[in-house]
Amino acid sequence: MSRKLCITAADGQTGHLIAELILTDEAFSGKIKELTCLALHPDKCEDLAELGAKVVPHKPGDVKGLTKSLKDSGADTILLIPPAHKNKLKLAQEMITATREAGVKNTVLLSSAAADLADEDKHPRLREFIKIEALFMEAKGLTTTEAGHSPVIIRAGFYAENLLLYNKDAQKNGKLRLPIGPTHKFAPVALGDIAQVAAHVLTGEGPQGLNDKHRGQLIILTGPMMTSGTELAEAAKQAGLNLEFEDISPEEAKEILDADTDVDESEKEYLLEYYSLVREGKTNYVSTLAYYAITGEQPTEPPDFWKIYDAEFKPKRRRLRK
Repeated sequence: MSRKLCITAADGQTGHLIAELILTDEAFSGKIKELTCLALHPDKCEDLAELGAKVVPHKPGDVKGLTKSLKDSGADTILLIPPAHKNKLKLAQEMITATREAGVKNTVLLSSAAADLADEDKHPRLREFIKIEALFMEAKGLTTTEAGHSPVIIRAGFYAENLLLYNKDAQKNGKLRLPIGPTHKFAPVALGDIAQVAAHVLTGEGPQGLNDKHRGQLIILTGPMMTSGTELAEAAKQAGLNLEFEDISPEEAKEILDADTDVDESEKEYLLEYYSLVREGKTNYVSTLAYYAITGEQPTEPPDFWKIYDAEFKPKRRRLRK
C-alpha cells in the first residue's frame, strides 16, 4: 500500500498516541508508506521521528507554509486534530484550509461527542467543535478541490485519562472529586480505544479512498458503561484503588485543575464545560456499536482502565492492545 498519511497536532497526547500506534503495530504500519507529523512543538515528537515519522513544524498563521508542507509530504490522507490551544478554532481553520489547498483526498476529523448538545453561551469551547465540523464537511461539496472527497468525523467522548488530572488531589484526600452532580452519568472512553478506531479508519482502503465501511461516517465513541461518580469510584475499588467519590463545585474543580500547570487553559475550560453537560444530564448514553464494528474488539471497561494505574493513582505508560 502506498498511502501517505499526515497527523496534525502530533505533539498532543491524542495525536502522539495514534501516530505511535500506527508506526509500531504491524497491523497498521504495513498499510502506510510514509507518516508526516505536524506539530506546534516539534521537540515533543522526537521519539516519533526515531520510529520513522517525518516531523514538520506547524507555525500558527502560516497557511501557505502549511499548504506547502502538505504538498511536499505528498499526503493523500490526513487526520485533523484540533490542538489543545487557546486559539483552537483558528488553528483548526488554518489546517482545514491548507488541506483543501493541498488537495488531500482522504480527510478524518477528530471531534468531541456531546458538542452538539452544548449551549453556545454556556459551553463555547465545546461549540467550537461544531464550527470546526461544519467547515470540515463543507469541502465535500466543493468542486474546486479534491480535498474531503472521502471524509470521516470521529466524535470522541470524555477521555478517561482526563481523570488522571485529579491524581494528586486523590492521593491527598482519598477521594475522586468531580463537579458532575450526584446522579447523572457519563461514559468515559479510554484514549487507547480512540487510537484503535482512528488507526483502523486511517489505514482502511476502498475504491473511493477510505474503506467504504468508514467513508462518510459520523462515528460517535464513548466508553461501554454509563457511570455516576459513585460508580466510577466503585470501579476504581475493583482495580485496587481505595477511592470515594465526592461531588464538588465547578469552582473547586477549577482550583484542582489550576494546580496542574501543564494543562492548557483552554483544555481546563473544555473539561469544566463537559462536566456541566454531565450535571445537566446530557451525557446519559453510551455509543459503542461503531467501536465493535470497526475494531472487532471489546472496548475498555472502567475497572480495566483503573487497573492500568497503581495504588498511588499515578499514570503508567499504557500498553495498547493489538
